[in-house]
Amino acid sequence: MSDKTIGQFGRAPVSRRYFLQVTGAGVVTASALGVPGMVRGARAEPYDTFTWISPRGTLEVLDDYPYWVARKMGYFGELDTEMQPGPSDGTATVKFVDVGQADMGFPSPGIFAFAIDNGMDLMSVWHMGARDTFGFAFRKGEGVRDLKELEGKTILLGSAAWQSITDPLLAAQGVDVSKINYVEAGWPTWGTALAAGQGDAALSWEGLRAEWISTGLDFEYWLGVLHSNFPANTFVVRRADVEDPEKRAFLEEYLRGWAKGMEFAYHNPRAAVEMVFEEFPTLASNLGPEVGTMSIMQQINVFRGDMEKRGGWGWHDMESWQSFFDTIHEMGQISEPIEAENVLTNALVEPANNFDKAAVKADAEGYELSEEMQAVDLAAIESSMFDAAVE
Repeated sequence: MSDKTIGQFGRAPVSRRYFLQVTGAGVVTASALGVPGMVRGARAEPYDTFTWISPRGTLEVLDDYPYWVARKMGYFGELDTEMQPGPSDGTATVKFVDVGQADMGFPSPGIFAFAIDNGMDLMSVWHMGARDTFGFAFRKGEGVRDLKELEGKTILLGSAAWQSITDPLLAAQGVDVSKINYVEAGWPTWGTALAAGQGDAALSWEGLRAEWISTGLDFEYWLGVLHSNFPANTFVVRRADVEDPEKRAFLEEYLRGWAKGMEFAYHNPRAAVEMVFEEFPTLASNLGPEVGTMSIMQQINVFRGDMEKRGGWGWHDMESWQSFFDTIHEMGQISEPIEAENVLTNALVEPANNFDKAAVKADAEGYELSEEMQAVDLAAIESSMFDAAVE
């Protein structure tokens, strides 16, 4: 198996020696770093190196744990894959896929809708976020149960593009979004800005809540995972790739690796944390075993959802997605209505979930944990997962 990872600060080999930029018009340009020729040369079919691009501008997070588990356990087989952090611009993850600088992106529903509304011929093939991961953080004692109380107040965002996340979430709760003030406080400092009193609330998501605790940011939260029926981030590819038989077969095998990684982590979240920590030692030292495990358990809850009502890992709930698309069209966030079944497909979900689940469970249960990780109390973490929620 061949894997190439491009780290945020050049900590791993760069397989494509170019700095990719997203212009204001949404055009991806490349500045060569000493290598002549095209940004992406001739490739073997169906893919040379399959590139997944993050929406965050960094890979040093626990959010992508299924990939690191799958890589460690050999679940990708002989597939040639890489992860790219991408720019911190919230829309880069869809722009790069659209123009062929990456093969799969991980946008929020709002950013995916932005892509469709701007003529990008993309499809969602794997819905990672079965529950709404997004919510709002407040300073202690200032949390609200009714989001309408945020009208006339200031919400801090890491990127201005995140307004496409917050507006529909607020509107679905009856908020007049025209009465919300937004401030782009920057990545990764928008949480620190909230703590410093620069706004009334800040966008947050599951997993990040635990990571903020590790930096001393102790907030109260309104949690979408408890109150919202909207979908969360999803994997998108070019429609042409879904329609190409060879690429579609590759995608099924690739997504099977992610599905196995999620299945493994569900049975042994502490092992998944250790695998990510092995990849990113700085993250390990910043979070530690307990906070890391809390973070990953929050995300497993989002990614798994109610599996009795789903067709497996990655399954799209068309009703939830249609409700989201209808809401943002009514708000004027997109100019034309979007039919969920035209831009989402569950066709790859069944083949991707076609693996020996008992064998993966045995892998998970047989994984040898470090003494530090063995000491983490899973039951205590599970019972405290929503202690900071404003109810």
